[in-house]
Amino acid sequence: MELPLVVGVDGSAGSLRALDWAVDEAARHDARLHVLYASLWERYEGRLPPPDGPSEETRAEEAVAPAAARHARERDPSVRVHAETVPEEAVNALVEASRHAAAVITGPSGRGTFTGVLLGSVSLSVAARAHCPVITVRGSEDGLRGARGRVLVGVGDSEEAPAAVRFAFREAAARGCEVYAVRSWRLPARQSVLHYPLPSDETLDHEERAGRELHEALRAAEAEYPGVTVRAVTVEGPAHRVLVAASDEADLLVVGAVRRHHGGGLQLGRVSHTALHRADCPVAVVPAD
Repeated sequence: MELPLVVGVDGSAGSLRALDWAVDEAARHDARLHVLYASLWERYEGRLPPPDGPSEETRAEEAVAPAAARHARERDPSVRVHAETVPEEAVNALVEASRHAAAVITGPSGRGTFTGVLLGSVSLSVAARAHCPVITVRGSEDGLRGARGRVLVGVGDSEEAPAAVRFAFREAAARGCEVYAVRSWRLPARQSVLHYPLPSDETLDHEERAGRELHEALRAAEAEYPGVTVRAVTVEGPAHRVLVAASDEADLLVVGAVRRHHGGGLQLGRVSHTALHRADCPVAVVPAD
């Protein structure tokens, strides 16, 4: 991995968890880690610092990136760490950094209730606008430890699936774990007795078609990563619910996203939104090629 991993920090507990996860990710891939703190300080808003020097708040802000870099080096001295503080708005800084990054890593919440809402918006906005995969570090402590031995990937349509599948296989190879590939399918209308679907030719046709599409989507990545164990399943049900339910047995959930026809952002649908808000493990949103 030649490009660095970029992790956004803000001094909060959530960003510290994201930083720890990013350090471990950098070690897995032998990648450089770029620690980025973005802040619109007073002196960059046309106001001079007080005569006796920068305020205590400004000095504290200036210490965020260096402190995060020290923490990263203490967690794993083998990881090459570079820290940077930029006088910019967080979304713009992280999106710009994504132009030259293997992935951008963010946390889900900030310092306090109101700031937490804003930083949640930052994570969502970065995921929708970045030029590289964005990984939001969320979920339970068990999901963050990386001990479940599974990378879960939602295999969507033919436009978004290839990049997401390739990313999932690369992650599984670095972790030495399996890929659990899921494609959901739905019947236009369900006929049931006592809430159980009735088997029919139409049911079998939809299920078999989903299976063929799933295996076709995995073919290239399986050839590129022959040492990765793959479990491929088709599940009847809404994709966002299926993936969130399966995330409690995964170390990472990977979903794809496509560019809008008008504008540069990604099309984050219900699957991505639900995963980013409810998954029990970190979520990677991977732009289509």
